[in-house]
Amino acid sequence: GERVYLGPEKREKIHHIIGRINYDKLTSTAKIELEHVIKDLVEKRESEFVNWLNKCGAITMRLHQLELLPGIGKKHMWEILNERTKKPFESFEDFKKRLPSVPDIKRAIINRIIIEIKGEDKYKVFTG
Repeated sequence: GERVYLGPEKREKIHHIIGRINYDKLTSTAKIELEHVIKDLVEKRESEFVNWLNKCGAITMRLHQLELLPGIGKKHMWEILNERTKKPFESFEDFKKRLPSVPDIKRAIINRIIIEIKGEDKYKVFTG
């Protein structure tokens, strides 16, 4: 969970970078730690994820970005879209208060990021 500098300047803790590591090549400990790191990241950058909830759109004529979140189907998607037209969401807590029937959105975002890191879906919303 430690943040380290990866840029072109001199690095203190990492000598050189070979490339990205596939999820399958992570150690068991790293896989366990990954969820905690992603949870911390989502909490620290809450405003960015809430902004995404307020602005995300359709991927195709039949699929919306919201539907890529685990637990969000067409019914919940329409609830979210209708609610955000009334007033943009301000936080995860605001989202939860206004849409209590929708599953925990923060947990859904964390799970979606893990799915993308594992390479289990062709769509990349958060990991590009």
